[in-house]
Amino acid sequence: MKTIRVVAAVIRDRNRIFATQRGYGEYKDGWEFPGGKIETGETSEQALVREIKEELETSVLVENLIRTVEYDYPNFHLSMDCYWCRIIGGDLVLREHEAAKWLTYAELDSVDWLPADRILIETIRNQRKAVFGTERKEKHE
Repeated sequence: MKTIRVVAAVIRDRNRIFATQRGYGEYKDGWEFPGGKIETGETSEQALVREIKEELETSVLVENLIRTVEYDYPNFHLSMDCYWCRIIGGDLVLREHEAAKWLTYAELDSVDWLPADRILIETIRNQRKAVFGTERKEKHE
């Protein structure tokens, strides 16, 4: 099975996460974290900066690796390096996506995530708990 290596940005702003809805391809209308394929000679971080600039006309600071998601779709294996990111410039212009929204941590289950991105949700929640603790009230998110 062919392996496709990609990167994904979990862009956060205060207590919100940026989600995008695919506007093309076999998985059109599914929700995902923005990003794309790693080109030959690029690091994951370089690919992520390039992809977000191309797709969203936005500059990001790539922070920590959250995890690498491995997922078998019917026709390929996806290996996706997922990073926490912060916006450092730009206006989040949707060039390839159908829609986008900022989600609080409590709202993360309110969209229909693509399967590989869905795997990341639990890790995001667990890392958030490690940073903020489990006592944080949902209404403050």
